[in-house]
Amino acid sequence: MKAELLVRRGVLAMAFAGLLVAGAYAQDPTPQQQDTQNDKKDIKQDKKDLAKDRADRNADQRDINKDKRDLGKDRADRNADQRDINKDKRDLGKDRADRNADQRDINKDKRDLARDDAKYGANSSEAKADLKDLRADRTDRNKDQRDINHDKTDLAKDRTDRNADQRDINHDKKDLAKDRKDRNKDQKDINKDKRDLHKDRKDLRKDRKGH
Repeated sequence: MKAELLVRRGVLAMAFAGLLVAGAYAQDPTPQQQDTQNDKKDIKQDKKDLAKDRADRNADQRDINKDKRDLGKDRADRNADQRDINKDKRDLGKDRADRNADQRDINKDKRDLARDDAKYGANSSEAKADLKDLRADRTDRNKDQRDINHDKTDLAKDRTDRNADQRDINHDKKDLAKDRKDRNKDQKDINKDKRDLHKDRKDLRKDRKGH
C-alpha cells in the first residue's frame, strides 16, 4: 500500500514538473516570434512617423502658398505706391514750374508798376492795371505754393507706404524661404519613413517565412 502511494505521488510530481516546463516554454517566445513582434512594432511606428511627417509637409505647403499670396499682394501694393510716387513727382515738378512762372510774372508786374507809377502817376489807369495784374499773379503763385506743399505731403506719405510694403516683401521672402526649407526637410523625412517602412515590411515577411 505504501509502495503504491509512493508511485502515485511520483507520477503526480512528474506530471506537475512537466506542466511547469511546458508553461515556461509557452511564456518565452522563440527568437523568430520575438523578431516578428519587433517587426510589427517597427512597422506601426514607421506608419505613425510617416503620417506625422506628411501632416507637417502639408502644413508647410499651406504656409508656402500663403507666403506666395502675401508676397504677390505686397508686391502689388509696393508697385501701386511707386506709381503714386512717380505721379507725385510729376505733379510736384509741374506745380513748381507754375509757381516759378507766377513768380516771374510777379517780378514783371512789379517792374511795370514802378515804371507806370513814375511815368503816369500812382493813380493812373496804367498803374491800377499793373496793380491788378500783380494781385492776380500773387494769388496764382500762392495757390501753386499750396499745391507744392500738398504734393510734398503726398510724396512723403507714398514713400512711407512704399518703404513699408518693401519691408513686408522682404519679410515675406524670408518666410517663404524658411517654409520651403521646412517643407523640403519634411519631404526628406517622408522619403526616409517610406524606406524604413519598406525595409521593416520586408523583414517581417522574411521572419514569417523563417517559421
